[in-house]
Amino acid sequence: MTIALSIIIAYIIGSFPTAYIVTRIKKGVDIREIGSRNMGAMNVFYKVGFVEGMLVLLTDVGKGVLAVAIAHFIGGDELAQYLAGAAVLTGHNFPVFLKFHGGKGGATCIGVLIYLMPWGIPIYLAIFGLGLLITRYPTLSYSIAFLCFPFIGWLIYDKVALAIYTVGLLLLLALRYIPRVKEMRAKGGSWQRVFHRKDLKDRL
Repeated sequence: MTIALSIIIAYIIGSFPTAYIVTRIKKGVDIREIGSRNMGAMNVFYKVGFVEGMLVLLTDVGKGVLAVAIAHFIGGDELAQYLAGAAVLTGHNFPVFLKFHGGKGGATCIGVLIYLMPWGIPIYLAIFGLGLLITRYPTLSYSIAFLCFPFIGWLIYDKVALAIYTVGLLLLLALRYIPRVKEMRAKGGSWQRVFHRKDLKDRL
């Protein structure tokens, strides 16, 4: 019962369409029809504004933290928390409130992993910052930084199950991003153009 409740609550939390609501209020348009057409913080940063993007980012990260925290609070064991993390990510990507057409789940996944592995936060931020300095590409930088979490789960928290679980979450993210990467390759004309930007405002 606890596992089932954790999954249901997490999915509903994940389904809260932050980027869609913020963009509707600010611009009167559907975020899924402009820019990269992704219902996520980066698209809001580029197409709506910095403040709105930060609001979406923090809220979507908070969704991941909240879903796993609730599973923990109601007495769920590690399995319940892991399943809640997967469910909140699923809710963000396939929200029941928007006919299952949502985002890719990067920020929400960060929230899940922050709750499960808080010691990973400084390591993640350091890798993200270094990647941003080199590539000037926020999405690529935070995607590369994600790769530290399986090692953190294995080496710092000494939990092989947590490391394997993290790999599973990252594979779900990768599958969601593949179509977007192909689109950018077609627009950019080369992989170098895709992965190394002129500045933070440069976007394909």
